Amino acid sequence: MTLEELYKIIEDRKENMPDDSYVASLFRDGKDRIVQKIGEEATEVVIAAKNEGKERLIAEMADLWFHTLVLLVKFNIKPSDIFKELEKRRSCE
Repeated sequence: MTLEELYKIIEDRKENMPDDSYVASLFRDGKDRIVQKIGEEATEVVIAAKNEGKERLIAEMADLWFHTLVLLVKFNIKPSDIFKELEKRRSCE
């Protein structure tokens, strides 16, 4: 699965808000809850990188990327917007 494919799934959850969807529940809870989840996941990434093995770090990084995509959908920012910004920074080196 690509970031763009996952982004589209998250967009669909935001639009349709299924009752049994974790993603929809994050959107219902609002921006503060989404940001809180990113903070939690970022902390877990740091702990995994410091104290745990590669597999745990991969799992925690996946959680962080996922919740970051939820935030991007919240603000209608596409992954391509982030890639464009990174490309601009690369050209400034």
